[in-house]
Amino acid sequence: MMDKTFDPAAVEARVSAAWDEGQAFRAGRPERAGAEPFSIVIPPPNVTGSLHMGHALNNTIQDILVRFERMRGRDVLWQPGTDHAGIATQMVVERRLMETQQPGRRELGREEFLRRVWAWKEESGGTIIGQLKRLGASCDWSRERFTMDEGLSRAVLKTFVDLHAQGLIYRDKRLVNWDPKFQTAISDLEVQQIEVKGHLWHFDYPVVDEAGAETGAVITVATTRPETMLGDTAVAVHPDDERYRDLVGKRVRLPLVNRLIPIVADAYSDPEKGTGAVKITPAHDFNDFEVGRRNGCRPINVLDPEARIQIAGNADFLDGAAPEEAARALDGLDRFEARKRVVALMEERGLLRAVEPNTHAVPHGDRSGVVIEPYLTDQWYVNVKPLAERALQAVRDGKTRFVPDNYEKIFFQWLENIEPWCVSRQLWWGHQIPVWYDGEGGVFVAESEAEAVAQAKAKHGTEVALTRDPDVLDTWFSSALWPFSTLGWPDKTPELARFYPTNTLVTGKDIIFFWVARMMMMGLHLTDHAPFETVYLHTLVRDEKGAKMSKSKGNVVDPVDLIDRFGADALRFTLAALAAPGRDIKLGPQRVEGYRNFATKLWNAARFAEMNGCELKADYRPEAVTETLNAWALTEAAKAVAEVAHAITVYRFNDAAAAAYRFVWNVFCDWYLELAKPVLQGEGVDPAARAETQATVAFLIDQIAKLLHPFMPFLTEELWAIKGEALPAPRGLLALESWPELSAYQNAEAEAEIGWLVDLISEIRSARSETNVPAGAQVPLVLVAADASVRARVERWSETLVRLARLSEIGFADAAPKNAVQLLVRGSVAALPLEGIVDLAAEVARLKKEAGKARTEIGKIEGKLGNADFLARAPEEVVDEQRERRDAEAARLVKIEEALARLSDA
Repeated sequence: MMDKTFDPAAVEARVSAAWDEGQAFRAGRPERAGAEPFSIVIPPPNVTGSLHMGHALNNTIQDILVRFERMRGRDVLWQPGTDHAGIATQMVVERRLMETQQPGRRELGREEFLRRVWAWKEESGGTIIGQLKRLGASCDWSRERFTMDEGLSRAVLKTFVDLHAQGLIYRDKRLVNWDPKFQTAISDLEVQQIEVKGHLWHFDYPVVDEAGAETGAVITVATTRPETMLGDTAVAVHPDDERYRDLVGKRVRLPLVNRLIPIVADAYSDPEKGTGAVKITPAHDFNDFEVGRRNGCRPINVLDPEARIQIAGNADFLDGAAPEEAARALDGLDRFEARKRVVALMEERGLLRAVEPNTHAVPHGDRSGVVIEPYLTDQWYVNVKPLAERALQAVRDGKTRFVPDNYEKIFFQWLENIEPWCVSRQLWWGHQIPVWYDGEGGVFVAESEAEAVAQAKAKHGTEVALTRDPDVLDTWFSSALWPFSTLGWPDKTPELARFYPTNTLVTGKDIIFFWVARMMMMGLHLTDHAPFETVYLHTLVRDEKGAKMSKSKGNVVDPVDLIDRFGADALRFTLAALAAPGRDIKLGPQRVEGYRNFATKLWNAARFAEMNGCELKADYRPEAVTETLNAWALTEAAKAVAEVAHAITVYRFNDAAAAAYRFVWNVFCDWYLELAKPVLQGEGVDPAARAETQATVAFLIDQIAKLLHPFMPFLTEELWAIKGEALPAPRGLLALESWPELSAYQNAEAEAEIGWLVDLISEIRSARSETNVPAGAQVPLVLVAADASVRARVERWSETLVRLARLSEIGFADAAPKNAVQLLVRGSVAALPLEGIVDLAAEVARLKKEAGKARTEIGKIEGKLGNADFLARAPEEVVDEQRERRDAEAARLVKIEEALARLSDA
């Protein structure tokens, strides 16, 4: 006997153990040796991470795909693994050392610190893998990989060495995003722009003549970062700005520093912004770096790695100038303290013209929380321009497609304007760059120290001491190789031959540049194949009000908490049902609770079937049914299977979930079981009809288990096991069963009859509700000008009509009675005479008033949405809320107008 309630916690643990024991998710199963492969690589979560809602959505979508394809008979590999997450992991371990009052990283030294990181990884890392298993992710866990595994590390080293040999990796002094707290370059992805209330300071720079003497004229520049003026090497004005045309080519004396710098013409300067003249500090601003490069102005770095002013020993700073003693006194000051001092010094000298309040975006490190500096350092770069061309061509040629396809335009825009990729990081945890230096500045790039020593010996004729580059590679460098390094590349392994290129990549739209594009570039360059055929980019999961989740707002929804409360199946189905392409998901506990109720509904239906003798029959054949109701249910099941399969194959997961939900809840539970009750429970029923109905109910529960399995694997696996106990021979896991095959089963006559019955009852119920018929009232039904087929249907289903539509009687007439609501159902007309039951005139008046309110509300909302100022200022979630309110009112208005149309005929 089935348990009275479905207990997700107990079932999930038991089902997971059964999957593990049966090795259900292993790729390369012997019985599928000849099957078509299907492969997906997991976006490797950080080894430091725990499951967040973005992971839950991403992995639910992937799992729907792989379970679906596994059931369709393909040899599926869902490749799991984790990323070493350089800066995040190093930060976690350093914090742990500090909290336990142990020596810090630098005191421990590199070798001991890395030993501690590996120990932490083995002890605490990988929490997220256990959480993914709780979600039901059907990865081939026997193949789990880590980006610093020996094999993957070898792939990274080979790639670096080969790209360097091809001239695509080189060392250069350029600006990077510099984190002064962690003292490393970081990627754009790790930079968070935060609105900050600050100031705009206007400084006067004295113009000088050819001999360097001040002329008395000044040029005024505006800046949000006064401390960087110490590194100014030019002032730029727009070439067409008449105010400054005569000054172009002349020089100014940089206050405090006394460096003479040119006034250059450059289109970067905006005549409409500020004074139209901008200070150019190439070593401390990305735009200024490009202006300086165009105009031959060399960069001067005035900060040290901890973002303190660096003057002593800074030969670039002097540049032939004689700084004031006050400027030299800034040496060693923190950048923000230096800012205050520079402003004060400029004011003392009468060179501070104005101060304006100014709110602007300031880059912060997403992990350190400190302000990021554009910083000039020597770093290793990849020239990705030629690699980007191949990636662009692969998408243009259709070898890789994006879903939704509007992301192709974004992909093109970024790759067409791609800059060199900085791949070095000043960290200890990660893939150490395979470069060694001799004492003379010689550079030796090799996969091992032994090879580097051999190269140096060949150059010098004897062995020389070498020092390895201390930097490590950007985490994205190893992640870019993930689709093929996990399969054994650079070796030509059987797995690589079978599962690469992969079929689909599922990832968030926010890393299209940082990961997707780099995998495309590296995959094409190193393997000559695009690494995946399709890139499905999902949106963000927001809170129930549409706001972005953040710890600071306190609105983060923890997926593990939701699994604990409602079960993994409910969370998964919720995410699938809300995953409309291009639209962010609004998620709250109530939505998940709603789909928990869906699981409960199916469980209760299965218990109802059990209590009514509905057991699987080994010899059951759906095509042999004779009862119209059973034939209709099978036809609807075939339709649902086709809809769900099509929606999954075109990545419309919300449509797939909706089709499955509609069939299970509406068709099977609400209609089929309700209509079947008299056959299952009534007296004097034909035994053959009852037996066929019992077998059909059991068969359809099996098909529902298959249909829902990609979405709700735990519940369905449990139902499959329970229902299979009635069969004479044991059966295997549902995860390895075939997808339902009902395409050949269509019964148009059954669909016409039962479909008409369902539509008629539904229309009567809607009309009752819309016209405020009391719930307990019984009303008469009149079939107007009914033909023989309609009369026959009514004859067969009269008792059901009376019971389910709450009718007092059913009659026939050539014309509709007066004061009756008319219904059109599949070409036949039915009428509900409501005189004496409802005040029709009052009801019409009420509905017209409601329609007017709805139109007024829609007008107000349309006014807001048509206001460009509102759209520009209102938060995204507020705009979305207004659109949803408008759509809801519009839908309500349609219902009201339908009701009015019915009453106007009465």
